[in-house]
Amino acid sequence: MSQTIHHQVVVVGGGTAGISVAARLTNGWFNKRDVAVIEPADTHYYQPLWTLVGGGVVPKEVTGRPMKSVMPKRVHWIKDAVAEFEPDRNLIRTRDGKVITYDWLVVAAGLQINWEMIPGLRETVTRNGVCSNYSYETVDSTWQNIRNFKGGTAIFTMPSGAVKCGGAPQKIMYLADETFRKNGVRKGSTVMFTSTLPNIFAVERYRKTLEEVVRRKEIVCHFREELIEVRGEQHEAVFKHLDTGDVVTRKFDMLHVTPPMGPPSFLATSPLADKDGWVDVDKATLQHKRLSNVFAIGDCSNLPTSKTGAAIRKQAPVLAGNLISAMSRQTLSGKYDGYTSCPLVTGYGKLVMAEFDYDKNPEETFPIDQSKERWSMWLVKRYLLPQLYWHGMLKGWM
Repeated sequence: MSQTIHHQVVVVGGGTAGISVAARLTNGWFNKRDVAVIEPADTHYYQPLWTLVGGGVVPKEVTGRPMKSVMPKRVHWIKDAVAEFEPDRNLIRTRDGKVITYDWLVVAAGLQINWEMIPGLRETVTRNGVCSNYSYETVDSTWQNIRNFKGGTAIFTMPSGAVKCGGAPQKIMYLADETFRKNGVRKGSTVMFTSTLPNIFAVERYRKTLEEVVRRKEIVCHFREELIEVRGEQHEAVFKHLDTGDVVTRKFDMLHVTPPMGPPSFLATSPLADKDGWVDVDKATLQHKRLSNVFAIGDCSNLPTSKTGAAIRKQAPVLAGNLISAMSRQTLSGKYDGYTSCPLVTGYGKLVMAEFDYDKNPEETFPIDQSKERWSMWLVKRYLLPQLYWHGMLKGWM
């Protein structure tokens, strides 16, 4: 017989979004809300630093902390994974056989890395010159490949569909290029960026700067191309042009792959999902379009903005406020405008702090021209943002 548990609010996911919302819902001495978080992992990672791990700036160990240390004290941690949603019954079934019922549901399940969508990738990543910043297990291989590069062709890829931080695939390329120059192996080598997008960045204000960076660093760009196969032993990468259908095979000495990503499988096939598998929410209120007692936040949602921790920082107070209003049967007054941020590392000590909304309009924080490469913004990413994350955002204070 299944174990049945009931909580007033159930949050699915103990990542950035889930912990931030759970903290906001339980902060306050007189707060009596009954909140549970379903999360199977033992470790919580600050993933934005993985670019700097791959670039040899910080050890990967500093990016993780025990999950129990970031879980809000008044939250019930259910160390399990969701297997199935039954929203018509306000019910969740877990991998370990629990039945969890709720009055209110917050889905903060993140996204899923789909290594297997590129034939040959899973078998060769961390070997044969193939690396990736996109998991704790593989991020070390990026710096190993960069520092040991002896010359030749280094390719960096950007897949189609949603990815964590749309600028991240090119950030590591700029750090690699600078390291190659420092090590004296850049001359005569090729650094190549293959992207499924039509240009280097979607927001014109920052695109102009990045186009100059690419020109200055002599990076070869191939747009509207998708990596479709990796032949590790042969050091070959196969690409398909998304407009013409042409297929080309390129030799590489180093290949950094940004793998395809998508909604978690248990979510994509659920009644909560839209046709593409993301949780179907109102883009302003974050309330589900069909289920009034369901909200979603962050990467697992179909909000039409970049999937970043900075976006979650602005979404969390909106969702928490609107959920509290809904619990009191009041109008949902919180509105999220699509704000997101992508700290675009363009070299060691150089960064363009891109911040913009749903309409790709700049929404900048600092009283400077953030479209310029700046050392000050590098310091913000390297030192300030991790502290704000661990001691502010995850505590529900910002």
